[in-house]
Amino acid sequence: MKKTIINYFKRQTNAAPLAVFRVLFGFLMCVSIIRFWSKGWIHSLYIEPKFHFSYYGFEWIQPLGSYTYVLFAVCGISALLVALGYKYRLAILVFFLSFTYIELMDKTTYLNHYYFVSIISFMMLFLPCNAQFSIDAIFKKKSYQNIPNWTIDSLKLMLGIVYFYAGLTKINSDWLFRAMPLKLWLKSKYDLPYIGQTIMQQDWFHFLMSWGGMFYDLSIPFLLLYKKTRSFAFVLVIGFHVATRILFPIGMFPYIMIFSTLLFFDSNVHKRILKIFRRVLNLFKVKRLNLNTNLSQVNHYPVHKTFRTVIICFLFLQLIIPWRSLLYPGELFWNEQGYRFSWRVMLVEKAGSANFKIVDSITKKYFYVDNSDFLTSIQQKQMSFQPDMILEYGHYLGNHFKSQGHKNVAVFVKSYVSLNGRLSRQFIDPNTNLMELEDTFKHKYWINPLNYEIKGF
Repeated sequence: MKKTIINYFKRQTNAAPLAVFRVLFGFLMCVSIIRFWSKGWIHSLYIEPKFHFSYYGFEWIQPLGSYTYVLFAVCGISALLVALGYKYRLAILVFFLSFTYIELMDKTTYLNHYYFVSIISFMMLFLPCNAQFSIDAIFKKKSYQNIPNWTIDSLKLMLGIVYFYAGLTKINSDWLFRAMPLKLWLKSKYDLPYIGQTIMQQDWFHFLMSWGGMFYDLSIPFLLLYKKTRSFAFVLVIGFHVATRILFPIGMFPYIMIFSTLLFFDSNVHKRILKIFRRVLNLFKVKRLNLNTNLSQVNHYPVHKTFRTVIICFLFLQLIIPWRSLLYPGELFWNEQGYRFSWRVMLVEKAGSANFKIVDSITKKYFYVDNSDFLTSIQQKQMSFQPDMILEYGHYLGNHFKSQGHKNVAVFVKSYVSLNGRLSRQFIDPNTNLMELEDTFKHKYWINPLNYEIKGF
Protein backbone atom coordinates (compact mmCIF):
# COMPACT_ATOMS: atom_id res chain seq x y z
CA MET A 1 0.00 0.00 0.00
CA LYS A 2 2.75 2.42 0.98
CA LYS A 3 4.69 1.60 -2.19
CA THR A 4 1.58 2.20 -4.31
CA ILE A 5 1.10 5.63 -2.74
CA ILE A 6 4.76 6.54 -3.24
CA ASN A 7 4.63 5.44 -6.88
CA TYR A 8 1.47 7.47 -7.44
CA PHE A 9 3.06 10.68 -6.19
CA LYS A 10 6.06 10.04 -8.46
CA ARG A 11 3.87 9.68 -11.53
CA GLN A 12 4.23 12.45 -14.14
CA THR A 13 1.91 13.79 -16.80
CA ASN A 14 1.99 16.52 -19.42
CA ALA A 15 1.60 20.08 -18.13
CA ALA A 16 -0.83 21.20 -20.86
CA PRO A 17 -4.07 20.58 -18.85
CA LEU A 18 -2.97 22.92 -16.06
CA ALA A 19 -1.92 25.56 -18.58
CA VAL A 20 -5.34 25.46 -20.28
CA PHE A 21 -7.08 25.54 -16.91
CA ARG A 22 -5.04 28.57 -15.80
CA VAL A 23 -5.78 30.53 -18.97
CA LEU A 24 -9.52 29.83 -18.92
CA PHE A 25 -9.88 30.36 -15.17
CA GLY A 26 -8.03 33.68 -15.23
CA PHE A 27 -9.88 34.92 -18.30
CA LEU A 28 -13.31 34.01 -16.92
CA MET A 29 -12.53 35.63 -13.57
CA CYS A 30 -11.41 38.82 -15.31
CA VAL A 31 -14.62 38.89 -17.39
CA SER A 32 -16.63 38.21 -14.23
CA ILE A 33 -15.11 41.22 -12.44
CA ILE A 34 -15.76 43.46 -15.47
CA ARG A 35 -19.36 42.20 -15.63
CA PHE A 36 -19.88 42.85 -11.92
CA TRP A 37 -18.51 46.38 -12.28
CA SER A 38 -20.50 47.20 -15.42
CA LYS A 39 -23.81 46.25 -13.80
CA GLY A 40 -23.25 48.72 -10.97
CA TRP A 41 -23.20 46.00 -8.33
CA ILE A 42 -20.08 47.36 -6.60
CA HIS A 43 -22.01 50.47 -5.63
CA SER A 44 -25.37 48.83 -4.88
CA LEU A 45 -23.97 45.93 -2.86
CA TYR A 46 -20.93 47.37 -1.11
CA ILE A 47 -21.01 51.18 -1.08
CA GLU A 48 -24.70 52.08 -0.86
CA PRO A 49 -25.62 49.96 2.23
CA LYS A 50 -25.23 51.60 5.64
CA PHE A 51 -24.62 48.23 7.29
CA HIS A 52 -22.95 45.03 6.14
CA PHE A 53 -23.53 41.49 7.40
CA SER A 54 -20.26 39.88 8.45
CA TYR A 55 -19.16 36.27 8.67
CA TYR A 56 -18.44 35.03 12.18
CA GLY A 57 -14.77 35.72 12.94
CA PHE A 58 -14.37 38.04 9.96
CA GLU A 59 -16.13 41.13 11.30
CA TRP A 60 -12.96 43.13 10.58
CA ILE A 61 -13.46 42.67 6.84
CA GLN A 62 -15.53 45.59 5.60
CA PRO A 63 -16.03 47.43 2.28
CA LEU A 64 -13.47 50.18 1.68
CA GLY A 65 -15.78 52.98 0.60
CA SER A 66 -14.78 54.38 -2.79
CA TYR A 67 -11.58 52.34 -2.58
CA THR A 68 -13.72 49.24 -3.06
CA TYR A 69 -13.44 50.00 -6.78
CA VAL A 70 -9.65 49.78 -6.43
CA LEU A 71 -10.05 46.38 -4.75
CA PHE A 72 -12.11 45.11 -7.68
CA ALA A 73 -9.60 46.56 -10.16
CA VAL A 74 -6.74 44.77 -8.39
CA CYS A 75 -8.76 41.55 -8.46
CA GLY A 76 -9.53 41.86 -12.18
CA ILE A 77 -5.95 42.75 -13.15
CA SER A 78 -4.51 39.88 -11.10
CA ALA A 79 -6.98 37.50 -12.80
CA LEU A 80 -5.72 38.68 -16.20
CA LEU A 81 -2.11 38.17 -15.10
CA VAL A 82 -3.01 34.65 -13.96
CA ALA A 83 -4.40 33.94 -17.43
CA LEU A 84 -1.19 35.26 -19.03
CA GLY A 85 1.01 33.41 -16.57
CA TYR A 86 2.96 36.55 -15.67
CA LYS A 87 4.45 36.60 -12.16
CA TYR A 88 2.05 33.73 -11.62
CA ARG A 89 2.63 32.99 -7.92
CA LEU A 90 2.20 36.63 -6.96
CA ALA A 91 -0.76 37.09 -9.32
CA ILE A 92 -2.72 34.09 -8.00
CA LEU A 93 -1.95 35.10 -4.40
CA VAL A 94 -3.27 38.63 -5.01
CA PHE A 95 -6.31 37.23 -6.80
CA PHE A 96 -7.09 34.78 -3.99
CA LEU A 97 -6.74 37.44 -1.29
CA SER A 98 -8.67 40.15 -3.13
CA PHE A 99 -11.47 37.86 -4.34
CA THR A 100 -11.89 36.25 -0.93
CA TYR A 101 -11.90 39.66 0.73
CA ILE A 102 -14.70 40.70 -1.65
CA GLU A 103 -16.60 37.51 -0.84
CA LEU A 104 -16.31 38.12 2.92
CA MET A 105 -17.37 41.78 2.89
CA ASP A 106 -21.07 40.97 3.15
CA LYS A 107 -22.65 37.53 3.53
CA THR A 108 -25.81 38.88 1.89
CA THR A 109 -24.09 38.04 -1.40
CA TYR A 110 -23.06 34.49 -0.45
CA LEU A 111 -23.16 32.07 -3.37
CA ASN A 112 -21.70 28.59 -3.66
CA HIS A 113 -19.78 29.50 -6.79
CA TYR A 114 -18.00 32.41 -5.06
CA TYR A 115 -16.85 29.93 -2.44
CA PHE A 116 -15.77 27.56 -5.22
CA VAL A 117 -13.63 30.26 -6.85
CA SER A 118 -11.89 31.01 -3.54
CA ILE A 119 -11.20 27.30 -3.00
CA ILE A 120 -9.81 26.76 -6.49
CA SER A 121 -7.64 29.89 -6.38
CA PHE A 122 -6.23 28.78 -3.02
CA MET A 123 -5.31 25.39 -4.48
CA MET A 124 -3.72 27.08 -7.50
CA LEU A 125 -1.25 28.78 -5.14
CA PHE A 126 0.44 25.40 -4.76
CA LEU A 127 0.11 24.05 -8.30
CA PRO A 128 2.54 24.59 -11.22
CA CYS A 129 -0.04 26.19 -13.50
CA ASN A 130 2.62 28.34 -15.20
CA ALA A 131 4.86 25.44 -16.22
CA GLN A 132 3.79 25.82 -19.86
CA PHE A 133 2.33 28.51 -22.11
CA SER A 134 3.10 31.41 -19.81
CA ILE A 135 5.00 34.68 -19.88
CA ASP A 136 6.95 33.33 -16.92
CA ALA A 137 8.22 30.50 -19.13
CA ILE A 138 9.30 33.00 -21.80
CA PHE A 139 11.17 35.23 -19.37
CA LYS A 140 12.87 32.23 -17.76
CA LYS A 141 13.48 30.72 -21.21
CA LYS A 142 12.33 27.44 -19.76
CA SER A 143 9.20 25.39 -20.44
CA TYR A 144 8.34 22.29 -18.42
CA GLN A 145 6.93 19.35 -20.30
CA ASN A 146 5.71 17.29 -17.36
CA ILE A 147 4.31 17.92 -13.90
CA PRO A 148 3.30 15.57 -11.06
CA ASN A 149 0.08 13.82 -11.94
CA TRP A 150 -1.43 14.57 -8.51
CA THR A 151 -1.48 18.30 -9.25
CA ILE A 152 -4.18 17.74 -11.88
CA ASP A 153 -5.93 14.99 -9.93
CA SER A 154 -6.32 17.30 -6.94
CA LEU A 155 -8.42 19.71 -9.01
CA LYS A 156 -10.42 16.80 -10.43
CA LEU A 157 -11.11 15.60 -6.90
CA MET A 158 -12.28 19.06 -5.83
CA LEU A 159 -14.66 19.20 -8.78
CA GLY A 160 -15.86 15.71 -7.91
CA ILE A 161 -16.55 16.77 -4.32
CA VAL A 162 -18.64 19.72 -5.51
CA TYR A 163 -20.71 17.62 -7.88
CA PHE A 164 -21.12 14.55 -5.67
CA TYR A 165 -22.05 16.48 -2.54
CA ALA A 166 -24.49 18.61 -4.55
CA GLY A 167 -26.13 15.37 -5.73
CA LEU A 168 -26.06 13.73 -2.32
CA THR A 169 -27.86 16.66 -0.69
CA LYS A 170 -30.57 16.46 -3.35
CA ILE A 171 -31.57 13.08 -1.96
CA ASN A 172 -34.21 14.61 0.27
CA SER A 173 -37.98 14.35 0.43
CA ASP A 174 -38.66 17.93 -0.69
CA TRP A 175 -36.48 17.71 -3.79
CA LEU A 176 -37.48 14.21 -4.93
CA PHE A 177 -41.11 13.84 -3.78
CA ARG A 178 -42.39 17.43 -3.91
CA ALA A 179 -40.14 18.77 -6.72
CA MET A 180 -39.41 21.66 -4.41
CA PRO A 181 -38.20 24.32 -4.83
CA LEU A 182 -37.83 23.81 -8.59
CA LYS A 183 -41.62 23.83 -9.02
CA LEU A 184 -41.72 27.35 -7.58
CA TRP A 185 -38.81 28.72 -9.57
CA LEU A 186 -39.90 27.31 -12.93
CA LYS A 187 -43.15 29.31 -12.71
CA SER A 188 -41.16 32.47 -13.42
CA LYS A 189 -39.99 30.93 -16.71
CA TYR A 190 -43.40 30.13 -18.19
CA ASP A 191 -42.84 32.93 -20.71
CA LEU A 192 -40.01 31.03 -22.41
CA PRO A 193 -40.79 30.37 -26.09
CA TYR A 194 -42.05 26.91 -27.09
CA ILE A 195 -41.60 25.13 -23.77
CA GLY A 196 -42.82 27.79 -21.31
CA GLN A 197 -46.54 27.37 -22.07
CA THR A 198 -46.39 23.63 -22.63
CA ILE A 199 -44.14 21.13 -20.86
CA MET A 200 -42.71 23.49 -18.21
CA GLN A 201 -46.13 23.74 -16.57
CA GLN A 202 -46.50 19.97 -16.22
CA ASP A 203 -45.85 18.21 -12.91
CA TRP A 204 -43.93 15.43 -14.65
CA PHE A 205 -41.48 18.02 -16.00
CA HIS A 206 -40.82 19.42 -12.52
CA PHE A 207 -40.09 15.94 -11.19
CA LEU A 208 -37.99 15.10 -14.25
CA MET A 209 -35.84 18.16 -13.58
CA SER A 210 -35.50 17.31 -9.88
CA TRP A 211 -34.62 13.64 -10.31
CA GLY A 212 -32.48 14.38 -13.37
CA GLY A 213 -30.51 17.01 -11.47
CA MET A 214 -29.86 14.60 -8.62
CA PHE A 215 -28.67 11.77 -10.90
CA TYR A 216 -26.60 14.21 -12.96
CA ASP A 217 -24.69 15.58 -9.95
CA LEU A 218 -24.07 12.12 -8.47
CA SER A 219 -22.91 10.46 -11.67
CA ILE A 220 -21.07 13.14 -13.65
CA PRO A 221 -17.68 12.88 -11.83
CA PHE A 222 -17.55 9.14 -12.51
CA LEU A 223 -18.70 9.49 -16.13
CA LEU A 224 -15.93 12.05 -16.67
CA LEU A 225 -13.30 9.77 -15.13
CA TYR A 226 -14.14 6.84 -17.41
CA LYS A 227 -12.63 7.37 -20.85
CA LYS A 228 -15.43 5.61 -22.78
CA THR A 229 -18.12 7.86 -21.28
CA ARG A 230 -16.08 11.07 -21.03
CA SER A 231 -17.21 12.70 -24.26
CA PHE A 232 -20.84 11.87 -23.54
CA ALA A 233 -20.42 13.26 -20.01
CA PHE A 234 -18.96 16.49 -21.35
CA VAL A 235 -21.97 16.93 -23.65
CA LEU A 236 -24.16 16.45 -20.56
CA VAL A 237 -22.10 19.06 -18.70
CA ILE A 238 -22.59 21.59 -21.49
CA GLY A 239 -26.30 20.87 -21.81
CA PHE A 240 -26.92 20.96 -18.06
CA HIS A 241 -25.07 24.20 -17.41
CA VAL A 242 -26.44 25.98 -20.47
CA ALA A 243 -29.94 25.02 -19.31
CA THR A 244 -29.30 26.26 -15.76
CA ARG A 245 -27.86 29.50 -17.16
CA ILE A 246 -31.06 30.07 -19.15
CA LEU A 247 -33.40 29.17 -16.29
CA PHE A 248 -31.61 30.70 -13.32
CA PRO A 249 -29.58 33.90 -12.73
CA ILE A 250 -26.30 32.32 -11.62
CA GLY A 251 -23.80 34.49 -13.46
CA MET A 252 -20.53 33.01 -14.70
CA PHE A 253 -20.75 29.79 -12.69
CA PRO A 254 -22.00 27.56 -15.57
CA TYR A 255 -19.08 28.62 -17.77
CA ILE A 256 -16.58 28.03 -14.97
CA MET A 257 -17.88 24.49 -14.45
CA ILE A 258 -17.93 23.70 -18.18
CA PHE A 259 -14.33 24.75 -18.71
CA SER A 260 -13.17 23.15 -15.46
CA THR A 261 -14.40 19.73 -16.54
CA LEU A 262 -11.96 19.87 -19.46
CA LEU A 263 -9.38 18.78 -16.88
CA PHE A 264 -10.74 15.24 -17.15
CA PHE A 265 -9.60 14.94 -20.78
CA ASP A 266 -6.11 13.70 -21.59
CA SER A 267 -3.23 15.99 -22.46
CA ASN A 268 -3.60 15.58 -26.24
CA VAL A 269 -6.91 17.46 -26.08
CA HIS A 270 -5.27 20.27 -24.13
CA LYS A 271 -2.33 20.44 -26.53
CA ARG A 272 -4.81 21.06 -29.34
CA ILE A 273 -6.51 23.76 -27.25
CA LEU A 274 -3.13 25.44 -26.68
CA LYS A 275 -2.60 25.44 -30.44
CA ILE A 276 -5.91 27.28 -30.80
CA PHE A 277 -4.77 29.80 -28.19
CA ARG A 278 -1.56 30.37 -30.17
CA ARG A 279 -3.50 30.98 -33.37
CA VAL A 280 -5.69 33.52 -31.57
CA LEU A 281 -2.59 35.28 -30.27
CA ASN A 282 -1.13 35.33 -33.76
CA LEU A 283 -4.27 37.05 -35.03
CA PHE A 284 -3.57 39.84 -32.57
CA LYS A 285 0.12 39.75 -33.53
CA VAL A 286 1.14 38.78 -30.00
CA LYS A 287 4.19 36.82 -31.09
CA ARG A 288 5.96 36.80 -27.76
CA LEU A 289 3.26 34.51 -26.36
CA ASN A 290 3.37 32.17 -29.33
CA LEU A 291 5.79 29.95 -27.43
CA ASN A 292 7.39 28.92 -30.68
CA THR A 293 10.45 30.75 -29.41
CA ASN A 294 13.56 28.83 -28.47
CA LEU A 295 12.75 27.75 -24.93
CA SER A 296 14.74 25.06 -23.25
CA GLN A 297 12.49 22.06 -22.64
CA VAL A 298 12.73 20.69 -19.11
CA ASN A 299 11.21 17.29 -18.49
CA HIS A 300 9.98 17.54 -14.88
CA TYR A 301 8.68 20.45 -12.80
CA PRO A 302 9.95 20.26 -9.20
CA VAL A 303 7.00 20.64 -6.79
CA HIS A 304 7.91 21.01 -3.12
CA LYS A 305 6.63 18.21 -0.85
CA THR A 306 5.17 20.84 1.47
CA PHE A 307 2.82 21.95 -1.33
CA ARG A 308 1.60 18.38 -1.71
CA THR A 309 0.96 18.12 2.03
CA VAL A 310 -1.01 21.38 2.06
CA ILE A 311 -3.21 20.21 -0.82
CA ILE A 312 -3.89 16.83 0.81
CA CYS A 313 -4.86 18.44 4.13
CA PHE A 314 -7.00 21.03 2.35
CA LEU A 315 -8.90 18.40 0.36
CA PHE A 316 -9.49 16.40 3.53
CA LEU A 317 -11.08 19.50 5.09
CA GLN A 318 -13.29 19.92 2.04
CA LEU A 319 -14.50 16.36 2.52
CA ILE A 320 -15.53 16.86 6.15
CA ILE A 321 -16.67 20.51 6.35
CA PRO A 322 -20.03 19.84 4.58
CA TRP A 323 -20.93 17.32 7.30
CA ARG A 324 -20.70 19.79 10.19
CA SER A 325 -24.49 20.25 10.05
CA LEU A 326 -24.78 16.86 11.77
CA LEU A 327 -23.53 18.53 14.96
CA TYR A 328 -26.76 20.53 15.25
CA PRO A 329 -30.27 19.34 16.14
CA GLY A 330 -33.34 20.34 14.18
CA GLU A 331 -34.14 20.76 10.50
CA LEU A 332 -31.13 22.06 8.57
CA PHE A 333 -33.16 23.76 5.83
CA TRP A 334 -35.02 25.67 8.55
CA ASN A 335 -32.28 26.72 10.97
CA GLU A 336 -29.43 26.75 8.39
CA GLN A 337 -26.84 25.78 11.02
CA GLY A 338 -24.01 24.36 8.92
CA TYR A 339 -25.82 25.09 5.65
CA ARG A 340 -23.29 27.41 4.01
CA PHE A 341 -20.10 26.01 2.47
CA SER A 342 -21.62 22.53 2.11
CA TRP A 343 -22.52 22.46 -1.62
CA ARG A 344 -26.26 22.45 -0.93
CA VAL A 345 -27.09 24.02 -4.25
CA MET A 346 -30.59 25.33 -5.05
CA LEU A 347 -32.33 23.25 -2.39
CA VAL A 348 -34.24 25.93 -0.52
CA GLU A 349 -36.72 28.67 -1.32
CA LYS A 350 -37.47 30.73 1.77
CA ALA A 351 -39.45 33.91 2.18
CA GLY A 352 -39.73 35.78 5.43
CA SER A 353 -40.72 38.89 7.30
CA ALA A 354 -38.96 40.33 10.35
CA ASN A 355 -40.37 43.18 12.43
CA PHE A 356 -37.98 44.51 15.07
CA LYS A 357 -39.18 46.12 18.29
CA ILE A 358 -36.91 48.36 20.37
CA VAL A 359 -37.91 48.26 24.04
CA ASP A 360 -36.77 50.16 27.13
CA SER A 361 -36.46 47.22 29.49
CA ILE A 362 -37.25 49.42 32.53
CA THR A 363 -40.14 51.62 31.37
CA LYS A 364 -41.39 49.07 28.81
CA LYS A 365 -41.81 51.83 26.25
CA TYR A 366 -41.19 50.60 22.71
CA PHE A 367 -41.24 51.44 19.04
CA TYR A 368 -40.88 49.47 15.80
CA VAL A 369 -38.10 49.80 13.25
CA ASP A 370 -38.52 50.45 9.53
CA ASN A 371 -35.87 48.10 8.12
CA SER A 372 -35.61 50.12 4.92
CA ASP A 373 -34.04 52.93 6.97
CA PHE A 374 -30.98 50.72 7.50
CA LEU A 375 -30.95 47.94 4.88
CA THR A 376 -31.18 47.68 1.11
CA SER A 377 -33.97 45.56 -0.36
CA ILE A 378 -31.71 42.56 -0.99
CA GLN A 379 -30.32 42.77 2.56
CA GLN A 380 -33.86 42.85 3.97
CA LYS A 381 -34.82 39.80 1.93
CA GLN A 382 -31.79 37.72 2.93
CA MET A 383 -31.89 38.79 6.59
CA SER A 384 -35.56 37.90 7.02
CA PHE A 385 -34.98 34.12 6.96
CA GLN A 386 -31.35 33.63 8.09
CA PRO A 387 -31.04 33.46 11.89
CA ASP A 388 -27.43 34.63 12.20
CA MET A 389 -28.24 37.69 10.08
CA ILE A 390 -31.32 38.43 12.19
CA LEU A 391 -29.17 38.32 15.33
CA GLU A 392 -26.42 40.47 13.83
CA TYR A 393 -28.91 43.06 12.61
CA GLY A 394 -30.60 43.05 16.01
CA HIS A 395 -27.28 43.90 17.68
CA TYR A 396 -26.66 46.62 15.12
CA LEU A 397 -30.06 48.18 15.87
CA GLY A 398 -29.50 47.99 19.62
CA ASN A 399 -26.09 49.64 19.41
CA HIS A 400 -27.41 52.25 16.99
CA PHE A 401 -30.17 53.36 19.30
CA LYS A 402 -27.88 53.24 22.32
CA SER A 403 -25.58 55.67 20.51
CA GLN A 404 -28.58 57.97 20.03
CA GLY A 405 -29.13 58.18 23.79
CA HIS A 406 -31.72 55.47 24.35
CA LYS A 407 -31.39 53.67 27.68
CA ASN A 408 -31.88 50.02 28.71
CA VAL A 409 -32.24 48.95 25.07
CA ALA A 410 -33.67 45.52 24.38
CA VAL A 411 -34.36 44.22 20.86
CA PHE A 412 -37.10 41.72 19.99
CA VAL A 413 -38.19 40.39 16.62
CA LYS A 414 -41.41 38.95 15.28
CA SER A 415 -40.42 36.87 12.30
CA TYR A 416 -42.31 34.47 10.06
CA VAL A 417 -40.73 32.25 7.41
CA SER A 418 -42.06 30.04 4.65
CA LEU A 419 -39.96 27.08 3.52
CA ASN A 420 -40.29 25.52 0.06
CA GLY A 421 -43.87 26.67 -0.54
CA ARG A 422 -45.29 25.76 2.87
CA LEU A 423 -47.34 28.15 4.98
CA SER A 424 -45.19 30.54 6.97
CA ARG A 425 -44.65 29.97 10.66
CA GLN A 426 -42.99 31.84 13.49
CA PHE A 427 -39.22 31.62 13.11
CA ILE A 428 -37.53 33.29 16.11
CA ASP A 429 -38.75 33.15 19.70
CA PRO A 430 -40.44 36.58 20.04
CA ASN A 431 -39.69 36.71 23.79
CA THR A 432 -35.93 36.50 23.30
CA ASN A 433 -33.95 39.71 23.74
CA LEU A 434 -31.46 39.61 20.87
CA MET A 435 -29.09 41.90 22.77
CA GLU A 436 -28.56 39.14 25.32
CA LEU A 437 -27.47 36.63 22.68
CA GLU A 438 -24.07 36.09 21.08
CA ASP A 439 -23.41 34.63 17.67
CA THR A 440 -21.30 31.50 18.16
CA PHE A 441 -20.94 28.06 16.60
CA LYS A 442 -23.22 26.67 19.31
CA HIS A 443 -26.78 25.56 18.61
CA LYS A 444 -29.17 28.51 18.28
CA TYR A 445 -31.82 27.42 20.77
CA TRP A 446 -33.81 30.62 20.15
CA ILE A 447 -34.91 29.43 16.70
CA ASN A 448 -38.40 27.93 16.95
CA PRO A 449 -38.29 24.27 15.87
CA LEU A 450 -40.03 23.05 12.74
CA ASN A 451 -42.94 20.67 13.29
CA TYR A 452 -42.06 18.41 10.37
CA GLU A 453 -38.96 16.70 9.01
CA ILE A 454 -37.43 16.90 5.56
CA LYS A 455 -35.89 13.45 5.22
CA GLY A 456 -32.54 13.08 3.51
CA PHE A 457 -28.94 14.22 3.73
